[in-house]
Amino acid sequence: MRYFVWFGYKGTAYHGWQHQPNGNSVQDELEHALSLVLREPIAVTAAGRTDAGVHALRMAAHFDIQQQIDERKLVLRLNSVLPKDIAVSSVERVADDKHARFDAKWRRYEYRVINHKSAFDYETATFVHTKLDFDKMNEAAALLLQYTDFASFCKVHTDVKTTLCKVTEAHWTQRGDMWVFTIQADRFLRNMVRAIVGTLFEVGQGKMDVKQFDTIIKAKNRSIAGQSAPAQGLFFVDAGY
Repeated sequence: MRYFVWFGYKGTAYHGWQHQPNGNSVQDELEHALSLVLREPIAVTAAGRTDAGVHALRMAAHFDIQQQIDERKLVLRLNSVLPKDIAVSSVERVADDKHARFDAKWRRYEYRVINHKSAFDYETATFVHTKLDFDKMNEAAALLLQYTDFASFCKVHTDVKTTLCKVTEAHWTQRGDMWVFTIQADRFLRNMVRAIVGTLFEVGQGKMDVKQFDTIIKAKNRSIAGQSAPAQGLFFVDAGY
């Protein structure tokens, strides 16, 4: 039987989602908790992979087990043993062939920016010292919907088979004194969102104009795009099936 588990986490203390040989990961903690509660080894496959320091509001993962589960009780038991920075919201039985990664139709990320020093947001938003022109950044972000090849925003030397993605949403909005970049696509490349945001920062700071941003997308060359934005401002928001 296959189950989906929906959960969120603050990634500050972890070396990313995926197993790491020399550091603790969110996957390690979730698999340990599931194995402990269900009393057998459990492996999980998630909808996405986040880097060190990146957070998730609502991530999905699937696991297989022969015994039938009381989903509500499992949520309570998992939350009692998981660290305080990982929280399970629900568990649900799904079709045996439903795949958390390959069956996701879309994924959504947010990147959060603050223009002031904050004693509370420093681990979950990026403090940008310089003033940003978010109108220009939105003008540039809109161009992402016109293209499908994002090699210019893909981490080099990875084993990715294709750099094609279909972006369906990309824009900056203000939430109180915070600015949030929302981007949704059918799939994302390694480091793609942080590379896009880092390049948009250059547009917002006047170091690059919108036409140059367009040229960077067309070039399919990571070396001419901006630096990746810091990890702490990035959130995996949700996945749709």
